[in-house]
Amino acid sequence: MDEEFRSLTDRIAGEAGESEALRALLATEDHEELAQVLVEREHPLWAREIAAFRLGCRGDRRAFEALVLLLNHRDPERCVSAAHALRLLGDPRTPRAAAALATNSMRTAYALYPVRLLTALRAPESVPALVSTLQRLLTPDEPHWRVALACVEGLGDLEDGRARPVLEAALPHPRLGTAAAAALSRLPPD
Repeated sequence: MDEEFRSLTDRIAGEAGESEALRALLATEDHEELAQVLVEREHPLWAREIAAFRLGCRGDRRAFEALVLLLNHRDPERCVSAAHALRLLGDPRTPRAAAALATNSMRTAYALYPVRLLTALRAPESVPALVSTLQRLLTPDEPHWRVALACVEGLGDLEDGRARPVLEAALPHPRLGTAAAAALSRLPPD
């Protein structure tokens, strides 16, 4: 059992209690049984999360939609699990979905994990989405500075010269300046 799955099961055990359904979802190796949990109405969120996580980690694309919804959840721990499974899933729709979540100005409070996922994916959508998100977060008194910081760090990790203008614009920002300087040092010369 990998660390992400152990963390998920420990967290879900608190929600599900001594549920027989939880034990069954953790024990089954039947992909059809797990996929059924994603489409049947009566299952609680924790059951859907376990099914989506297990299917996603095994490369079963039926988990994609559920994982994207969980990536944009208000609970950060659900986002972490979803990002992990989406990375392993390998679905070609993942970068576009993560970019859409990261750049949605109405959901900025929940964009941290989509931004981190975009960095990890290193997809063609990654740099444009991170640049776009960071640009709109460089306003004074921006409350979502952690998302902006993740963008700065991600752009440094991606080492793409297209990020230079927005990283230079981030230099005077008190919470972003040091990270922006570090990210700029990683970019290829002009």
